[in-house]
Amino acid sequence: MNTTSITSIIEVSGLSRKFDSKLALNNITLKVPRGRVFGLVGGNGAGKTTLIKHILGLLKAETGSVRVFGFDPVADPVKVLGRIGYLSENRDLPAWMRVDELLRYTQAFYPKWDMAFAEELRHQFGLDPSAKIKNLSRGENAKAGLLIALAYRPELLLLDEPSSGLDPVVRRDILEAILRTVADEGRTAFFSSHLLDEVERVADDVAMMFAGQVVLSGTLDDIKENHHRLIFRFDAPQSITPQVPGALSIAGSGNEWTVICNGSRQAAIAGVARAGGRVVADDTPSLDEIFVARAGTKHI
Repeated sequence: MNTTSITSIIEVSGLSRKFDSKLALNNITLKVPRGRVFGLVGGNGAGKTTLIKHILGLLKAETGSVRVFGFDPVADPVKVLGRIGYLSENRDLPAWMRVDELLRYTQAFYPKWDMAFAEELRHQFGLDPSAKIKNLSRGENAKAGLLIALAYRPELLLLDEPSSGLDPVVRRDILEAILRTVADEGRTAFFSSHLLDEVERVADDVAMMFAGQVVLSGTLDDIKENHHRLIFRFDAPQSITPQVPGALSIAGSGNEWTVICNGSRQAAIAGVARAGGRVVADDTPSLDEIFVARAGTKHI
């Protein structure tokens, strides 16, 4: 198979998974294009880590299929895993090693390991080569894990909650400098996060998960372009919630209401006018606001 011709690095189709009676994944379908930064967003328990475990071949699909580089990661792990750089939320690194020992140890597993690039990243991240892993801060530990995931220049960088518990400076290093570098080199970055504002800054494509389902998927530009936030007022207080075409959520009371809607902005504005209101503010909602409107709940 000529995997260089594959436009989607990851293809998940009709994937479902149960743990006992709990449906962890419910008919998940998504594609991750080559050379893009793909953000998977959702709160704890949404199913993000379970999906990533299927992509890595750690779990076998009960229903549906998973393909990475065109291969089943369970049936063909050798053809898949050597091309993935993975950073787990737990970042389980050998605590007894020094940073320089960790680099030499990891190098032995990857023929394409680039030690010059690894040293460049170590300097960029400010990691002391003689420091023991067990003495690193949470942020330094995350950087060390990311370093060994990046240093052999994997075709796919897979990060599970890379910013969890980290300070803003470390988040910026990971989500902006590193992810963007990977995509600009024609490789692919796939990361999960509950920090929607950060996903919004770096992702090309986004899938939103809630309760084991993908509630929205597409390019970030298309998602933002097709969602609108309107604030509208009535001369007289309204006792019932106004009806607006394409509304995903409406909040407010009395004279002033806010709607997050999907679809035609003009149709929504016309609907407000038919209800007797007038639009006083019209802008684009944040990814966080879109998620809350779609899922009907806060993401954390």
